[in-house]
Amino acid sequence: MKVLIAKPGLDGHDRGAKVVALALRDAGVEVVYSGLKRTPDEIVQEAIQEDVDVIGLSVLSGAHLLLSCRVIEGLRAYGAEEIKVVVGGIIPPRDVAELRKLGVAHVFPMGTPLPEIIKVFTKEASER
Repeated sequence: MKVLIAKPGLDGHDRGAKVVALALRDAGVEVVYSGLKRTPDEIVQEAIQEDVDVIGLSVLSGAHLLLSCRVIEGLRAYGAEEIKVVVGGIIPPRDVAELRKLGVAHVFPMGTPLPEIIKVFTKEASER
């Protein structure tokens, strides 16, 4: 499994994204980190170029619904809807159902334990 961890929008805080990326790498997942302040289109393009299975969006800015929607729409526009999208960060419980309706495969609210995140990714990998 190959994952792109991406920081969309203007949020400049990436410590959590890097912690998750390192934990996934240590669990045997191939991880690509996009860097800060990426547009949804840049994220889609990198995901396609890197041939990833999953995009992990780390959003702390409150724009998780809009940014997730734009990434998912971008994947569809490029015929890459087989790439799953997961979202983590400051996600209010009231937005989880809406994210799922948009097509987000998994939501990891702030404070989700690393073993739980790794378990989801390793389960996805074993199902492939």
